[in-house]
Amino acid sequence: MLIGVPKETKSEEYRVGLTPEGASALIKRGHAVCIEHDAGTAIGFTDADYLQVGAKVGDAFSADLVVKVKEPSLAECARFRPGQVLFTFLHLAAAQQQATALLASGCRALAYETVEDEFGSLPLLKPMSEIAGRMSIQVGATALQNVHGGRGILLGGAAGVAPGKVAILGGGVAGSHAAQMAVGLQANVTIVDRSLQRVGELTAEFAGKAQVLMASKENVTSVVRSADLVVGAVLIPGAAAPKLVDRRLLNQMKRGAVLVDIAIDQGGCFASSKATTHAEPTFIDSEVVHYCVANMPGGVARTATEALCRVTLSYILSIADQGLDQAMATDPGLARGLNVDNGRLVHPVVAAAVAQSVAA
Repeated sequence: MLIGVPKETKSEEYRVGLTPEGASALIKRGHAVCIEHDAGTAIGFTDADYLQVGAKVGDAFSADLVVKVKEPSLAECARFRPGQVLFTFLHLAAAQQQATALLASGCRALAYETVEDEFGSLPLLKPMSEIAGRMSIQVGATALQNVHGGRGILLGGAAGVAPGKVAILGGGVAGSHAAQMAVGLQANVTIVDRSLQRVGELTAEFAGKAQVLMASKENVTSVVRSADLVVGAVLIPGAAAPKLVDRRLLNQMKRGAVLVDIAIDQGGCFASSKATTHAEPTFIDSEVVHYCVANMPGGVARTATEALCRVTLSYILSIADQGLDQAMATDPGLARGLNVDNGRLVHPVVAAAVAQSVAA
């Protein structure tokens, strides 16, 4: 099979869908790899590195299987053909135009974020969630500085001065990693989650270093009002993110507080969120600083590429070796990654979210 790896076109996106090591693994199995010119150069993977392992440099969209990182642009959607396989992050619940364009192309599009393992977790989303969670505290701490419009709070405080308050909404992979970073900075940390089991797990994990609360309207309102930094880390696989902070609550927040919306790829979990870029990562609304970069891990693209490709390669090899239909028959979790199939939205949660978006 011919596997194509395009250069990412999203603003300030330097990740690449396949490392030279991954390309080598595919080529050793008898497959061919076509990498677009300079696809990985920005993070130190040169065309020469790919050529050295036997890949070719050329038109990645001519391939049978196209492997990307971020959702294709509308122009890229127009380049797909019936039956061609696309494997990438899609986030179609918040991208109705892309969904329509992919349906029109007739391609078969699998989303990293809905592939499941045997335990029902999301193995291809996990490494990016870990990175986004860790980054959320890093970027939030920067946004809290006065020069960026923040309150001028140091999360760890100082001798005789109380630490900053961090509220983390959602205690999954991203939320727990955000909490680890915030605790490491000696901030005052509160995690809110809707799962009683998860609340118990997080309580044991942080052992008093962070407060863990059950999600309720009262608890969310209380922690958001008092927080210096709020991290939105909620996830409903395939669906649009729920809005946890509405306009009324936003107006009750501290002046110069910071919101970091990790869920922005799925539409965002704050009513005031709108996607930003690494070039212009923040905006101020109602005197609250918002960080809503839609490709957060792209800011640490080398680390993120290596972490992503470490988990996607086995699936790419399976599709290349067996063909998509047999690979999905062998692995039902991979089959759950199929969002678009020959002009149909086949993932029920994604289909429902897109239909709701169209109706709205």
